[in-house]
Parts: sequence; structure tokens; C-alpha cells
Amino acid sequence: MLNHIVLIGRLVRDPELRYTSNGVPVTNFTLAVERNYTNQQGEKEVDFIKIVTWRKLAETCAHHLGKGRLVAVHGSLQIRKSEKDGRTYINPEVVASEVRFLDWPDNNGNKNTNDQQTDDGLDNFDFDENFDVPF
Repeated sequence: MLNHIVLIGRLVRDPELRYTSNGVPVTNFTLAVERNYTNQQGEKEVDFIKIVTWRKLAETCAHHLGKGRLVAVHGSLQIRKSEKDGRTYINPEVVASEVRFLDWPDNNGNKNTNDQQTDDGLDNFDFDENFDVPF
């Protein structure tokens, strides 16, 4: 069996670092990943994928990444199910084993590089702080 995912995308918002009751660091963030094809209107659609990192990788991501940064994520797909009010919810996420930073922070040391021009097609995507990920 093989469960391996590789994604390249931009962070929708800054990573959120927390610690488990045992003191293990865990960071969550969401990637905006553009599809390789266009829809009927000629536009490329974007998927929003939840990413989870643990331990040293979690701390590294939390301290060095920010909204708009371009990263490559290697990991595995995990499906968590939950029930509420008699309904079952499916919550897919990628548990990252490796995160590669594909751009650099701006010259002021800020982690956010949303103002830089790139050719990944996400330049016109609005990384608004109040953006609600559709899941």
C-alpha cells in the first residue's frame, strides 16, 4: 500500500502553532493549490487543502512561514470522520513529513511574500485575512 502526496501551493493564512497536552508541537495551515487545467470559463480553479505538521517541523513552519508563502509539501493523506447532530463529516488533511520553502521572506524579514510576483497563477488570488476556507 502507498499513501504519498506531493503538493505545491501558497499558504492562505499564517500557520497556527499549538501544543498537545504532552507538550508536542503541532502546526496547522491551509494551502491554496491551483489545478493543472482550466474550467469552462477558461479559469484555473484552486483547491484548499489542510496541512498538519508535528514536532520540530511544526515549530519550523510556525516560525518561518506566513500567509502567501510558496511551499512544497510531502506527506500522506489522512481522513478524519466526526459526527454531529446525526451527520457524519469527512475531514481530509495531509500530514506532512517534509515542507520545502520555495520562496524567500521579503527584505524586511517579514514571513509574508504575497506582494512578490510569481508565475504560479495565484498572484490574482486574494489572500484576505477574513477569507473563509470552504470546508
